[in-house]
Amino acid sequence: MSTITIPQPPKVGMVSLGCPKALVDSERILTRLRADGYEMSPDYAGADVVLVNTCGFLDSAKEESLAAIGEAIAENGRVIVTGCMGEEADAIRAAHPQVLAITGAHQYEQVVEAVHTYAPPSMGPFVDLIPQPDIKLTPRHYSYLKISEGCNHSCVFCIIPSLRGKLASRRIDAVLREAEKLVAAGTKELLIISQDTSAYGVDIRHESQTWKGRDVRAHMTDMARELGGLRTPEGHAPWVRLHYVYPYPHVDQVIPLMAEGLLTPYLDIPFQHAAPKVLKLMRRPANEAKVLERLKSWREICPDIAIRSSFVVGFPGETEEDFQYLLDWLEEAQLDRVGAFRFEPVEGAAANNLPDHVPEAVKEERYARIMEVTERISAAKLAAKVGRTLPVIIDEVGEPDEDGDIGATGRSQADAPEIDGAVYLRNVPSSLKAGDIVSVTIEDADAHDLFGVIA
Repeated sequence: MSTITIPQPPKVGMVSLGCPKALVDSERILTRLRADGYEMSPDYAGADVVLVNTCGFLDSAKEESLAAIGEAIAENGRVIVTGCMGEEADAIRAAHPQVLAITGAHQYEQVVEAVHTYAPPSMGPFVDLIPQPDIKLTPRHYSYLKISEGCNHSCVFCIIPSLRGKLASRRIDAVLREAEKLVAAGTKELLIISQDTSAYGVDIRHESQTWKGRDVRAHMTDMARELGGLRTPEGHAPWVRLHYVYPYPHVDQVIPLMAEGLLTPYLDIPFQHAAPKVLKLMRRPANEAKVLERLKSWREICPDIAIRSSFVVGFPGETEEDFQYLLDWLEEAQLDRVGAFRFEPVEGAAANNLPDHVPEAVKEERYARIMEVTERISAAKLAAKVGRTLPVIIDEVGEPDEDGDIGATGRSQADAPEIDGAVYLRNVPSSLKAGDIVSVTIEDADAHDLFGVIA
């Protein structure tokens, strides 16, 4: 009897840089390639071609992207570049002329076509009809859910609209269908991402679609309410965490959903600054006093709400008075999580042409001061949680030490993965696993993290 040898499928390696939105792009590309018969390689050596999904938001990110491309070329030699820096093909080819192909952000079809060209698929009758699951680059228990592409803002320090275009929202039924599928497959935490989550649906006039027998609008509040109704196979509500939320008036409507337990009490709001003059120079909304009133109102409705934000220091034209205004505002706002960035010129950004650039030494000094203030606020807020019992999602369980004790690392509802703090647990049971949500009594805290034991 003759035997048939099934051809070995080509393998693709992936280096994914940048923000969670780029990570979702990487997942989509790999899922499509998997459906086309490709296998994924965990290292350079085993890959027939390597994809590098780049970030081009800041010059430092571009340098990191070029370094990653260079490493992939040195280790493998066959490299295809995609992502935000793909818009600067000439710069990439000037540094690395050996690159096989270059495509821009979320150009899925062009990436797949390039892979087909340089590592042709070996599909046959034994694999053509085999359904392939979606590929995730995050742990099984949490997933990023991208609801739109692009942005309609014209912030002078940002080139995202030129890289990813204007706002393009997904249909609400497509968003909810993907969310339902992720939760059914084991996702315990959905992280909602976009360039501007609050603007979801504006470009499609908040059109309605039928979902579960009812009309649902493509609007942040409708979406949040529907996501809050999802249940895991065990019947539990997943955590639903909102990122990149601009503080438009309708954001007030999602706070009661957090108080009801339908949404994780967490908002990621990119304030960027507080001084009215600087916000005007940035071309961003400048109503910092009203924001303070709303923060107070939100905390009255949902006392456990955690607010995270990011701020730019050393923006062109920022005076010492402007910076002190920001520090005073932060003292009053009492944000739970804060990230700060020194202003960095980005090729193509209008901010580069502004007068009165701040010297690098002054940027460093202001960065140190804002981190000192925000660290002190964070330490006080975390210290206030000592003695409380909080829900914690487990990210990693360690090995037993010499005494047989097992530690674990998790996050509270105030902590998003990769960007916020952690909860470190001692003496956990051996049955504990990643994705479990447990009640933890907080025993100690520092400026960024909590320490506790399962209640």
